[in-house]
Amino acid sequence: MSIKRKNNLGVIRLRNAVFYAYHGVLLDEQNLGGKFEVDVDLHCDLSRGAKSDHLEDTVNYERVYDCIRTLVLEKKHLLLESLASVVGKGILKNFSQVHSVTVKVRKPSAPVKGIIDYVEVELTETRR
Repeated sequence: MSIKRKNNLGVIRLRNAVFYAYHGVLLDEQNLGGKFEVDVDLHCDLSRGAKSDHLEDTVNYERVYDCIRTLVLEKKHLLLESLASVVGKGILKNFSQVHSVTVKVRKPSAPVKGIIDYVEVELTETRR
């Protein structure tokens, strides 16, 4: 039996990677820090890995996690938008198999005068 896919692109998702970091506009956020949560959707060709069943033929999501952790922790950002963009661009730079990446960055307990679960920014970076 011959099975044909519409296209070879698939998605690898990492959900709710949690880091303690020092991002934010307020001095208290920059000095005391807080919890940040990151999700990524890696849009990539998964056909080689699906066929071979070898890690070297796909995107190693442990390395992706390490990349995210480095990018979240190495520099302070005032805005979640900036942090999400740096994560997306960093993934594209370090993982040539990824065609595009959607990044969500959440900030639980964001300093707003009201009751919310979190503030979240989502953006997509695409390889040119």
